[in-house]
Amino acid sequence: MARSESETRIAASIAKYESGVAARLRGARRKLRALFTRGYEQVYDNYTALGFGIGATDRSPSVVVSVVAYPRWVTLFFLHGAKLRDPGKLLQGSGSRVRSIRLTHETDLDKPEVLALIEQAANAQGAAFAAAPKLSTIIKSVSAKQRSRRPKAG
Repeated sequence: MARSESETRIAASIAKYESGVAARLRGARRKLRALFTRGYEQVYDNYTALGFGIGATDRSPSVVVSVVAYPRWVTLFFLHGAKLRDPGKLLQGSGSRVRSIRLTHETDLDKPEVLALIEQAANAQGAAFAAAPKLSTIIKSVSAKQRSRRPKAG
């Protein structure tokens, strides 16, 4: 099967990263796509990072979880993370809405406590996800000017 144009563009964007970061991003994206079989994967390739958000609709406010790559790390964001029960104290951040987990290994998304947080986030929009079509990918934005995806030496 031929690779879609959007997947070719995504692969090129991921290839800009150092191999370890790229591998963690690919693995996290693959696992999120397996967990969310319905809805929309929204891709943002902006000035500072490459992100994949999962939502029940094709609109940005519906995103409940996203995985974002920076030059030195990959982070799993919960867009309404401040409302989540976090008995394992995994979530980082102190803002009024967003919480995150820095992914240090490809298997981080396999941990039961991380999967429980993802499930909680998805359940907040359970009916919307159930009514959504099969998961599809939409490239929402690609910034013409981007910072280097590789860490600065030093």
